[in-house]
Amino acid sequence: MSFTVTFRGVRGSLPTPVEECKRYGGNTSCIEVRCGAEIILFDSGTGIRKSGIDLLKNKERRVNLFLSHTHWDHIHALPFFQPGFHPEWDIIVRAGHLKDHGGIAKALHDQMRPPFFPIPMTFQKGLRDVSDFRAGDHFKINGEVKVKTATLNHPNGATGYRIEYKNKAMCYVTDTEHVIGQPDQNVLGLIQGADLVIYDSTYTDEKFSTHIGWGHSTWQEGIRLCKAAQAKSLAIFHHDPDHNDAFMDKIAERAKQEWNKAFVAQEDHTITILR
Repeated sequence: MSFTVTFRGVRGSLPTPVEECKRYGGNTSCIEVRCGAEIILFDSGTGIRKSGIDLLKNKERRVNLFLSHTHWDHIHALPFFQPGFHPEWDIIVRAGHLKDHGGIAKALHDQMRPPFFPIPMTFQKGLRDVSDFRAGDHFKINGEVKVKTATLNHPNGATGYRIEYKNKAMCYVTDTEHVIGQPDQNVLGLIQGADLVIYDSTYTDEKFSTHIGWGHSTWQEGIRLCKAAQAKSLAIFHHDPDHNDAFMDKIAERAKQEWNKAFVAQEDHTITILR
């Protein structure tokens, strides 16, 4: 019956395995969601490696992996997701931005082809189904977990997700860029009333103007969207690799002053939405 969200990787763009980023975490994007017996992963940044190790220890066998998009920091650790190499596993991989652009299976196969990687994706026998949908589609997992999706504003396309279980909801909204003064209606519709919104907060409002077109947003815009959508909490996510722990402490303090339901995501922390 429980509904939990664990931050396996919170960094954006590239890993930061340095002491000054240790407290908030240096692994790239990966979120582990548990809805009762169902395990859902969002993105396969370097954080997915630790998730895979723990899943093997627990002898679990079924996972749904949803990809926001296929920029490197969101897929570059799929070849190191150990359950994928175990044929007794049932891992379903889905993405919503490539149905009309060659498909997700080809994109993932290509990153494991020479000269980029020595072991082909065909060795990952646990990946039972690698398939596409269109951002905006809705579907269910095992009849109990509802998945809603929306198109995000990001170069080469990206998909936002909403998971609903037992009348509770969490949203994963990265990577996306806002337009100043124009709240993104796709995002607002997706996060309406959600218990937890994980939002792309790579930049601050003060630095945003120099990064327009890069495909990312700010923690301040995340707060504005959550307030407008009457969401219950915001996880500031996808930390810039230049933002060390001291910088993130300052963001956490400023965000809490602006809205006490906002917090900075930290690697390996778990949020319980439903016990």
